[in-house]
Amino acid sequence: MAARDILHKMKEKVGFGLSDPDSGKGKSKMSKHITHGFHLVKGRSYHEMEDYLVARFKQIDNHELGLFAIFDGHAGHNVPNYLQSHLFDNILNEPDFWKEPVNAVKQAYSITDSSILEKSGELGRGGSTAVTAILINGQKLIVANIGDSRAVLSTKGVAKQLSVDHEPTTEHEDIKNRGGFVSRFPGDVPRVDGRLAVSRAFGDKSLKKHLSSEPHVTVEKINDDAEFIILASDGLWKVMSNQEAVDCIKDIKDARSSAKRLTEEAVNRKSNDDISCIVVKLQ
Repeated sequence: MAARDILHKMKEKVGFGLSDPDSGKGKSKMSKHITHGFHLVKGRSYHEMEDYLVARFKQIDNHELGLFAIFDGHAGHNVPNYLQSHLFDNILNEPDFWKEPVNAVKQAYSITDSSILEKSGELGRGGSTAVTAILINGQKLIVANIGDSRAVLSTKGVAKQLSVDHEPTTEHEDIKNRGGFVSRFPGDVPRVDGRLAVSRAFGDKSLKKHLSSEPHVTVEKINDDAEFIILASDGLWKVMSNQEAVDCIKDIKDARSSAKRLTEEAVNRKSNDDISCIVVKLQ
């Protein structure tokens, strides 16, 4: 086995961080036809890469869980790094996860955000969006998100968005009710208190009283017609619609090649942001 392949094996067990190569892949042991691949591209900004991800399978008793997540940080990488290490553990440690997964995920997101705020002296002033997907035995998918990282399911070639983009313009009333405001400066996107371009996020202690960290959570049954899942940061979705992303990779069999193709297409379309993408092939 080549050194790069060994590194990929190590990476798949622990997730993905800044020091790792920019792509990887893995496969289910329970369902051999289910595979995943990921690829990341550093944006053109001057700050360090702030996207983190998790893409791995985990065995718990008689269940196999596919754990997939994109964490798109802002104002530093400490918060997405923390999420990569702790969020899934917090979700799976919830006693009601198997019986009430939606409530368990919401509770774990809340606990995790509280921990981040308590550690703000260590983690800094930044924050992160998140989209998480838990694939249970290849049959049920639990998706949660805060912010504008997105999850899309392809079924018979048709894109279905499973997450919700939390934008200041769509939640301006809630922001106003918390005492905040949404800026709309010419040439700029709407921002909470003139600073943050999403209305929900982990961290961001200085803005937290005007932000929400409650996730949108949905449960999707995976039937025989489901083809693949795409998780990506907004660096992809700023330049590509859900259906365009599905069409871009519908004829590519390899999951990692699919993820790489999507990031390359986003760059070709002049995306300047960090881009992280996971593709989970279900067939």
